[in-house]
Amino acid sequence: MPLEKLKPQSGQSSVKRMFQRTLMVLFAITTSMMISTASFASCGSLTMAEMNWASAELMAHVDKIILEEGYGCDVELVAGATMPTFTSMNEKGEPDVAAEQWANAVRDPLKKAVDEGRLHVINKAPITGLGEGWWIPPHTAKKYPQLKTALDILKRPDLFPHKEDPSKGAFVGCPSGWGCQLANANLFRAFEMEKKGWVLVDPGSAAGLDGSMAKAVERGDNWFGYYWSPTSMIGKYNMVPVPFGVPFAGSDNWDGCIVKPEQECADPKPSAWTKSEVNTVITDRFKRAGGPAVDYLNNRIYPGAVMNGMLVYMSDNQAGGSDAAIEFLQKHEDVWTKWVSSSVAAKVKASL
Repeated sequence: MPLEKLKPQSGQSSVKRMFQRTLMVLFAITTSMMISTASFASCGSLTMAEMNWASAELMAHVDKIILEEGYGCDVELVAGATMPTFTSMNEKGEPDVAAEQWANAVRDPLKKAVDEGRLHVINKAPITGLGEGWWIPPHTAKKYPQLKTALDILKRPDLFPHKEDPSKGAFVGCPSGWGCQLANANLFRAFEMEKKGWVLVDPGSAAGLDGSMAKAVERGDNWFGYYWSPTSMIGKYNMVPVPFGVPFAGSDNWDGCIVKPEQECADPKPSAWTKSEVNTVITDRFKRAGGPAVDYLNNRIYPGAVMNGMLVYMSDNQAGGSDAAIEFLQKHEDVWTKWVSSSVAAKVKASL
């Protein structure tokens, strides 16, 4: 007979209601603990690439804190770079996460890996306001207003003398191992820059690239080369993006030639830079095992202005990714708390 049909004495009814409420509370607590434990267990251990540039360092360390403190994951950061990290994820299934994978350099093999189920793009735009291309300092743009496009600049190598051979113009490309190294080298050939009196300069490292720009701008010298935004360097020095003066020559030219090694790109066509695309990429193993941690990576988006500000902070304070992550989490709660539940946010705040 259903309980509501019984008519016990008032004292008995009160005791029974108390007993039922106690059972319900215990059930709710047990269920919550089971769900929480299952969520934490489903995340488990994972490896995440800490790419060798500032914004990616920041993102990796923010992810590590939130995933460990908020979701119970065990995160190991491993050194990474655009091409080596993608190759390792594609061929070996590790690391599990590339938080800031610039996709232009690996568009075709990334699509193949996604189509075949090895990798997954779970966040197509983790940072807003992105852009790659060629830049000059603001004082150069002001002094030489006739340099409206890259085509105009290529006619004046004399304005950008190479320090080792001043008779040649210096175009500063990307360090070895970066995806943009191939694109700049092939565009250098496509625009026949060597014939026009230019030398392609390998800055050697991120520090070398930054140093060449900073030194030139602070001395009032001209500088012409590759960079990207949002970054502290572009923001700090108010660098001016240079239109290429030619249209984008199509994805077949870009994906099938410009981003490939020279031996696979026999006839590169002059082209504007392709639209920049950055993804968060994960392995199939982590997608299946990561649980709510995967949802977090899908949700988190850094506004470009906030990222620029953080990168200036890192530069001015010589802060690494771990220190910058604490600064970000403390100063920008209005941003990151939108990425997670209130309970996860509370755990992360308590850990700081």
